[in-house]
Amino acid sequence: MNELKIYQKVYDMIVYGNKCLLQFPKSERYALANEIKKSMYSLLKLIIAANKKYYKKTTLQEMDVELETLRTFIRIAADPKFKYLGLKQYENWSKMLSEIGRMLGGWMKSVNR
Repeated sequence: MNELKIYQKVYDMIVYGNKCLLQFPKSERYALANEIKKSMYSLLKLIIAANKKYYKKTTLQEMDVELETLRTFIRIAADPKFKYLGLKQYENWSKMLSEIGRMLGGWMKSVNR
């Protein structure tokens, strides 16, 4: 797995995300924070699966859907109504997700050729 840069980026994002999730209020740790964790780990599993499969197209599409779901969860957590995430944390996390999205887009283009 060391040859996949996207794997390392998602791993780093999970480490950062778990630190951010620790500050969520107790009422949300088992709701939104749990959903975010599941989504992050699901994304990691899909990357491993896509790397191992011969036909990657459907797995890459599932990764794209999971990435968009994770983006939405993060956006909800940073919403001014809830303020579970600070502006700087949201900005850093969003940058990580954008970079992962660009890498995934490139991987999808290379598979479609």
